[in-house]
Amino acid sequence: MIVRSYGDEIGERQLDQIIDCLRNGGLIIYPTDTLYAVGCDLNNHKAIEKLRIVQRLPEDSDKFSLICSDLSHLSDYTTQIDNTVFKLMKRLLPGPYTFILKANNQVPKIFKSKKKTVGIRVPDHGIPRKIVEALGNPILASSVHSEDEVEEYLTDPELMHELYGDAVGMVIDGGYGGLTPSTILHCADDEIEVIREGAGPIDFL
Repeated sequence: MIVRSYGDEIGERQLDQIIDCLRNGGLIIYPTDTLYAVGCDLNNHKAIEKLRIVQRLPEDSDKFSLICSDLSHLSDYTTQIDNTVFKLMKRLLPGPYTFILKANNQVPKIFKSKKKTVGIRVPDHGIPRKIVEALGNPILASSVHSEDEVEEYLTDPELMHELYGDAVGMVIDGGYGGLTPSTILHCADDEIEVIREGAGPIDFL
């Protein structure tokens, strides 16, 4: 099923359909401020396993991020954050950055692994933030990759709907997506290290 949106806006009826899909263990494809992503309800273990299978990711993969609406969920999934890192997060988010932080004891239970870090994203895009707010907890997400040798990521939601088929419950069409991923900042050791330079500028360093 394809849900049409206009920019950052999405209707209440459409939002209700998306939340029902997530709460029933479905996957959704949705736009962000960088790439399109495949996501599921963080609290649904069957959905997490389905996401792994659909994205062909091993159990110990770190290619997942928690999509948050703001920084209010940080303490639910991370240990105490260095003050410098927290100030940087407040300055750069919402925005095209993924922050790798130390995970607290809750994260290994969610992933059923020994995961010690967690990626946090607060996209500068209204649709994923509205979904998270309505759901009441973060979405677990992975970027929509392409098998094309030229382009690494898919940008056309119609093509995503065709390729993923019934594996994904809903595709939210927010227009063509970008080709540049988020900038990844590793901050788990209380130091800020750029491990992938993407859409977010790093002139703050």
